[in-house]
Amino acid sequence: MTSTTHQPVLPAGEPPSWWERQSDLIMRRPINEFTFTHMNWLIPTERVARGHATRSLPAAPLPLDLTYRYDDTDHTIADLHRRTFTTAFVVLHHGTIVHESYPGAFAGPRTRMQLFSLSKSVTSVLIGIALAEGAIGSVKDQVTDYRRDFRGTAYDGTTLADLLDMTSGVGDLETWDGSDSFIRQFERAVLSGGDVAAIIRRAPRTADIGERFNYSTFDAQVLGWVLEAATGRSLAAYASDRLWRRIGAERDAYYGLTRSHPRTAIGAGAFNATARDLARVGLLMANDGIVAGEQVVPADWVRRSRGADLPHLAVGALGPSGYDHYGYANQWWTLGESCFQAFTGLGVHGQYLFVDPVADVVIVKCSAWPTEDDPARDHETITALRRIADHFA
Repeated sequence: MTSTTHQPVLPAGEPPSWWERQSDLIMRRPINEFTFTHMNWLIPTERVARGHATRSLPAAPLPLDLTYRYDDTDHTIADLHRRTFTTAFVVLHHGTIVHESYPGAFAGPRTRMQLFSLSKSVTSVLIGIALAEGAIGSVKDQVTDYRRDFRGTAYDGTTLADLLDMTSGVGDLETWDGSDSFIRQFERAVLSGGDVAAIIRRAPRTADIGERFNYSTFDAQVLGWVLEAATGRSLAAYASDRLWRRIGAERDAYYGLTRSHPRTAIGAGAFNATARDLARVGLLMANDGIVAGEQVVPADWVRRSRGADLPHLAVGALGPSGYDHYGYANQWWTLGESCFQAFTGLGVHGQYLFVDPVADVVIVKCSAWPTEDDPARDHETITALRRIADHFA
């Protein structure tokens, strides 16, 4: 959630190679409308298989003839799509699709969308399931209980709860500026076959454990590795059996993998799924973890994702790596009681899974912003999504 630019720093006189420029090329408009819907053409992947039975989402389409006020001007939902480069938009109310549109040039109901850091919220759901099954003992367990290769690193002594709330104290402000930041090293390793785990093990401690919030892709990536170590299964295989089949997904999803061997899923930012299936995940969270009478995710885990009692995770208290209208809890961004306990998953370039459990509204918005983060577009989007939830409430 930091302000980013994607300009590689190269030695004078040396033209950038494909490997050095590939992330810039696939992220740039208008190319990103294609790449964000075809990531399986660009990187190794592992399938998250759906089950034999699809759980239908009934449809009762309604026109969204409403406006939201932003920057002292009234805007329509069509304005929102144009101004924030929407590619897919699905609204559920009481589990029914009341609005669905695909403004993106390559998007449709069967299109798998690159969800970037919204993947972190999916990882949190899987952690909750693993805790309920006993594969993971407790959120008080330490990283090194599952990944001994992190002994002696800055992650030694951190608990899963610290990772879930991004209060590990490991790493500095996550920024894409320059070429030597840890997140840029991580990205290059993912795309070019470097040692991703080695980069994370080198990350320094910059704060005491539990002292402050610092948005961290590394924290979320380590969570995914802990889950794989605890269950003895790949992230994709576990997600298929424990989540995707049980929500009745329409299509297989997939994780993007590293190019290095052994390949590993980028659980912190490379989950790809259709907008409808992502809406099914939101419906699960809106319904206290229940699907068709089955408790898929523990209810207390879902409620943990709606907000924390820790002052440094409260709305407006996150500091430089969060926006003022967000708090944080359990790999989800919280919006506070004034928004009916709503919370949202977020991904760069404008990916949203907005859940309002009181209004029983779920909204999926996928986008292709020109830049990774955009405070103005984010604020406008959240203003519009709140307005839609209020409308149906």
